[in-house]
Amino acid sequence: MSTAYPAQGQVETAPAPLPPLTPSARGSRMPVGRWFLLAGAGVLLIFVIAVSAILLALTSTYEARQTLVDAVDPAALQTLRVARAVQAQEGAIRGYGLTGEQQYLDTYRQGVSEEQSAKDAIAKLVPRLPEGYGVRRQIRELTDATDAWRRDYAEPVVARTLKSGPGSLTDLARNNLQRFSAVKASLDEQQALLGRLHDVARARLYSGWDTIYVAVAALVGAMVLAIVFCALIVRRAVGGPIARLTRQVRAVAAGDFDHEIRVERPAELWELSGHVDGMRRRIMTEWQASVEARQQLAEQAEELKRSNRELEQFAYVASHDLQEPLRKVASFTQMLEQRYADRLDDRARQYIGFAVDGARRMQLLINDLLDFSRVGRVGGEREEMDTGDALAGALRNLDSRLTETGATVTHDDMPKVVGNRTLLTQLFQNLVSNALKFRSEEPPRVHIGVRQDGDVWEFSCSDNGIGVESKYADRIFLIFQRLHPRDVYPGTGIGLALCRKIVEYHGGRIWLDTNEDAGATFRWTLPALGDPDD
Repeated sequence: MSTAYPAQGQVETAPAPLPPLTPSARGSRMPVGRWFLLAGAGVLLIFVIAVSAILLALTSTYEARQTLVDAVDPAALQTLRVARAVQAQEGAIRGYGLTGEQQYLDTYRQGVSEEQSAKDAIAKLVPRLPEGYGVRRQIRELTDATDAWRRDYAEPVVARTLKSGPGSLTDLARNNLQRFSAVKASLDEQQALLGRLHDVARARLYSGWDTIYVAVAALVGAMVLAIVFCALIVRRAVGGPIARLTRQVRAVAAGDFDHEIRVERPAELWELSGHVDGMRRRIMTEWQASVEARQQLAEQAEELKRSNRELEQFAYVASHDLQEPLRKVASFTQMLEQRYADRLDDRARQYIGFAVDGARRMQLLINDLLDFSRVGRVGGEREEMDTGDALAGALRNLDSRLTETGATVTHDDMPKVVGNRTLLTQLFQNLVSNALKFRSEEPPRVHIGVRQDGDVWEFSCSDNGIGVESKYADRIFLIFQRLHPRDVYPGTGIGLALCRKIVEYHGGRIWLDTNEDAGATFRWTLPALGDPDD
């Protein structure tokens, strides 16, 4: 098997796939997958049979349970209610006939209502009871017996007592004995019938569970056989070849990268070993190329460090060499204006003003560019510090402007962070200065807010100025981006870009809060030092 690889130093964005393997003449007659397929088919057949038996048994068991729990037992319970209600009626009607007290009549009528309620409940359960046991016939016999007892005994007692008052019930005792004995016999027969139904349903339920146990046992046996058969397949067709492949791969992993990886059977492992060996050779080629690439990157990194040092030195020299001519231009232009002021007209004075202003703006731009380039390179050491000290330093630097504009600056309790004091002071100074510059007609009010959000502190600088439209939320953080003419709001357009660079140097991010209705709110995050109470 041969594979073409790119020459050293050549870069490929999408390596070509490995070539197909030549079919093995010594491959296994039957792939491992086919052995497992046969074993799986047998296990599946047993599984389907067992699951079908389980489902049938579950269906039978469920029906038996419904019959037992939802029909037979409730019907037996309602029969007991009928028995208690009839017994209560018999005692109450006898007491009413002997005493004529209304409470006995009320008890009797309440018993009749209770009996009817229980019979109605039984009538609803009748469709769910098993057929062929005479349940409906027995219920009709019980109803006829109770109706006959009330017709021949209870109602005559009530009628006579209401008409003639209480008295002896001897003449009706025989009817009571005959009819009530029939009611009791009918109740006993119905309870015995429901008991037989209970036994039948329970037997069906136990039979269903026995079937489930047998099916589960068969299923477990099939799984055990499948495991044993699969273990034999794995041992004969997979275990040995994998052990050989493992030894070969272990030799390569130990450092023998020229060791060929190859297993002849089964077909799957032969193909796998061929692809792994192809990848081994490709990795060797790529590794040699990566060694050269890392060496080139190291050389380029060292060259970049040297170039950065030269660039930094150039920035210092350029700032001095550029600012000195600008100072001379501004100085001599002002001297020219002072010496020849009486000979210059208004247009000449205007031109001189333009020249002086241009020189000063160029000096300011050079200083801002130097500050922007120094972030993270010059004096960039970070230490644990109090951001309140940085804010206080920024406000001291802006003291004259704060007094001039009548501004009020408030702040929350400032936390401690790990940062560079000079850069964070410059951050606060730029943001507060920005609020003073873009103020409204009202005296500026600036608030520095702080809250902890997880493992970062979220700072905010809010003002009551003219605000910033949300569509410029990203543009304002780009260098040299201005939203207003220079003659309206002076500046170089570097301030917010410098703020973003300072915040990102400290591992945070800064953005404009576009949800504010008035003024502008800038938010930024800095990594938290620890617990908020620290």
